[in-house]
Amino acid sequence: MATNRPSPARKLIVLCPTCGGDSVYGPENPFRPFCSERCKNIDLGAWASESYRVEVKPDPDQLPDEDLPPPVRPEGKG
Repeated sequence: MATNRPSPARKLIVLCPTCGGDSVYGPENPFRPFCSERCKNIDLGAWASESYRVEVKPDPDQLPDEDLPPPVRPEGKG
């Protein structure tokens, strides 16, 4: 029966997310998916300094009333 696992002689090479260089993705690379400790630390520093952010739209129920737009009223009323 065939498996999807790579043979022991083949190493999975991925692109380092920081520098774009080749990186071995396996237990022999303690910094995976990064190619080096330097690239790993650069990425960690970017998260720590909030250079990476995930945009979230605010929930209208959690906004103070002054931040909400005025209600739309039907024409001829109010």
